Amino acid sequence: MDDSEKFDKKIRGFVNQVRLYEDPKSQESARKTVPVEELQEKALVSLAKEGKYKPSKQEQDHAFLLQLLFWFKQSFRWVNAPSCEHCGGTTTFQDMGLPLPSELQFGGYRVELFGCNSCQKVTRFPRFNDPTKLTETRRGRCGEWANCFTFYCRIFGYESRLILDLTDHVWTECFSHLLGRWMHLDPCEAVYDQPLLYEKGWNKKLNYVIAISIDGVRGVTKHYTRKWNEVLSRRNIITEEILSHMLAEITGECRSTLTSQLMSELEDRDEKENQAQDIGTDSMDDSSVSLPGRQSGDKEWRKSRFEIGSDEEGSLSCSACPVRKCVDEHVTRIYNAFHSILSQLPDEEFSKSVAIEVLLFIQGIVTNLKKSAFRTRRALVDSDSDEMKPFLQRLFPSLKGFLGASSLDSNLDNDGRVEIWLANEPIYTSLALPVVLDALEEVIQDIDRCDNFGRAFLCLPRLKLNRIHSGSVLASGEELPFGMATSAFDGIRSSKWEEPNGARGCWIMYKVLDNKMEELAAYELMSANDAPERDPMDWVVEGSEDGGSSWHLLDEQTNQMFDSRFQRRSFFVTKTGHLSNAFRFRFLAVRDGKSTSRLQIGSIDLYSPSCSPMT
Repeated sequence: MDDSEKFDKKIRGFVNQVRLYEDPKSQESARKTVPVEELQEKALVSLAKEGKYKPSKQEQDHAFLLQLLFWFKQSFRWVNAPSCEHCGGTTTFQDMGLPLPSELQFGGYRVELFGCNSCQKVTRFPRFNDPTKLTETRRGRCGEWANCFTFYCRIFGYESRLILDLTDHVWTECFSHLLGRWMHLDPCEAVYDQPLLYEKGWNKKLNYVIAISIDGVRGVTKHYTRKWNEVLSRRNIITEEILSHMLAEITGECRSTLTSQLMSELEDRDEKENQAQDIGTDSMDDSSVSLPGRQSGDKEWRKSRFEIGSDEEGSLSCSACPVRKCVDEHVTRIYNAFHSILSQLPDEEFSKSVAIEVLLFIQGIVTNLKKSAFRTRRALVDSDSDEMKPFLQRLFPSLKGFLGASSLDSNLDNDGRVEIWLANEPIYTSLALPVVLDALEEVIQDIDRCDNFGRAFLCLPRLKLNRIHSGSVLASGEELPFGMATSAFDGIRSSKWEEPNGARGCWIMYKVLDNKMEELAAYELMSANDAPERDPMDWVVEGSEDGGSSWHLLDEQTNQMFDSRFQRRSFFVTKTGHLSNAFRFRFLAVRDGKSTSRLQIGSIDLYSPSCSPMT
């Protein structure tokens, strides 16, 4: 068999593979393994954070696809060497084995044998090709990952292609009707719409990249390179003429049963794609993005393949961070409404234990709501403590306002039962509930740490009003997609702003809504979820009267330390009397700049002078 025949056989094998995705029974079975409603809610929340409360179907479909990608990355497991199935110890590759009938049933033609480093027993690792089987095992390397993820994409109706890179990688493309083009998605890396990831980030020397779908096959190498002449010199398996004829022949066979109308639509799309590739059309200006090396797989394995890149921490960073709108008015509403509840707690009738019990009761209500179906959220909660009922009744007007800040309505009956239901579009509540839960958890912890409950307010930095909100943010850099600049202002612990090069100095600027002039009286910073070495240590805060053209100093801090994760610290502006329509934080140093290049911050809250810290 010559090279062209081997090439043809390989491509046709992948065509047969993608045909497996179309089986209705397999799709129905696999769909049950996906938390569909959870991903739908996350998709709508991600759009709401961009100010899109009533997104189009195309926007929803696009956002759901990205959430499917992120979920898949968390639910699938990369396997370099499987753990020993006998003792759980580490293993080392020994040899290839003969497949068993039970393995062949699911396309496990290749079987790797690993010897245990402890008990010496052998563990089999069949490389299954059956996508339905992979939704059960949820493990493998890029072949299994891309195979299974592309199957999931087809389950949810996305036009999808399995992308074969002959230099040994596989990923997915889906047609985005929102973008009007095919979009790159790599499930192993949870990276999307970054086609230069491999050439620029991994330093791959690409040769042939082939897109395979039920509608045909086509060469898409040009979409993944900015060095076509170099790539062309490496395409020496078969001639370009033979390759073109081969792909056209296979595509013709794939489309032989299609209607003339569908054929015409596909040919029109093919022509547009050809034109886009010929002129180098891409989703980004590659000069503005620093792309990471490979993150999936063992570090030594990645090094052996020369795919680790220059950034071993692995980030999809963006040095050209755009202006982003802060959708955080709900955060301010929640903080203000929470103040009404908390201001009643330092009362002689409320002991520390009762105050915590009341807040835990409210936390339980919100937790149950968070777990319920987001489109039909409703709860009926009964107090377990007869002693607490009078306190709950006294606090209920404030509680009703607190829940109302999350677009919820509520009622308290004579038996101490609280009924809660949606008062507005479900997405408003989905956006707000994580903020509420984080606020409750912080305050409960703070009260519990206070020895003298009468002085509890000294422990509660969140008891401030007039939080500035709904401005726009610009930063020196950000981490995509999980460390965007606006994450510093969304009121949620689980998110953060991360600046990939921030340890050497960085900045983030907040422009006030409608250029309103504000005086900054205080601000709060919260440490992020991990990596204490990335905490800010030295910084200055500046204000501008002209939207950022000139600046004046408001506050300066040095040698500041965060003692724990999610620690919130308050700072009062020393330079008072300045009105500004923009504020800038210039972070000058991190806690340990020798061990990291990054800065990260969990949250930033800005307060105007009418805030009332309890001192």
